[in-house]
Amino acid sequence: MITRVHQVAQLRSPLRGIELMSIASNHHFPRHAHDQFGVGVIDSGAQRSWSGIGQVEAARGDVIMVNPGEIHDGIPIDNGIRKWRMIYFDPALISKELEGETQATFEVVRPVARDYVLSRHVERLFNALAGFRTDRLALEENVVGALIYTLRCQGTYLPDHRRPCVARALQRLDTAPDVPISLGELASLSGLSRFQFLRAFTKAVGITPHAYAMQRRTRLAKRFIASGFALADVAARAGFADQSHMTRAFVRQFGVTPRRYQAAVI
Repeated sequence: MITRVHQVAQLRSPLRGIELMSIASNHHFPRHAHDQFGVGVIDSGAQRSWSGIGQVEAARGDVIMVNPGEIHDGIPIDNGIRKWRMIYFDPALISKELEGETQATFEVVRPVARDYVLSRHVERLFNALAGFRTDRLALEENVVGALIYTLRCQGTYLPDHRRPCVARALQRLDTAPDVPISLGELASLSGLSRFQFLRAFTKAVGITPHAYAMQRRTRLAKRFIASGFALADVAARAGFADQSHMTRAFVRQFGVTPRRYQAAVI
């Protein structure tokens, strides 16, 4: 029998627009996405992930990255415990920090990189943000340096390759995730039968419309929590049946309860 291990520390960040997490877990994360750009380092163990370029593996010392809205998952190899640290950047913060550096919209194209220099950048920034260094000038230099190196060495400009036939359905789910909608309504928006739509959406996005809608609600809940709303109000505002329903979805996607997340960001 495998003992479940899932230890998550949601750490306070001294800079707005940045979140920190330290995780030790053999939890299987389902396919999900984040609103932020994420970059982290595997400290021990290894995991296998689904990504837009197929299955990838990350082991000790590897840098793992994910773009905002990019579907991915995380499965421990041989059910072992892997430990990793993640830094999540608000896309608006990245745009502000890199203003003048480039006018293009960048995406990271490799979800895993074996890059010692980048690994040191990420570790140094994480430690600085986590409180090992308090000088604001040093913090800001580390943020900009890590972002510039990441985007120069691991990033490129990519158009959105999602199928045009599901674009209107995606827009609907993105703009009003809290409002219920049926499969038939989404299919009608796309000009497809329900069967055609479900097949096209899953192939284009990587998860089903319902799973995508639940993730959008959970990410909306995360924003409401960070804005200071009470958890019961957040559940209603984000379209969940109740607070328990929100908590289950939140833990499934982010690995931490809404209350623990609230304590770290408020």
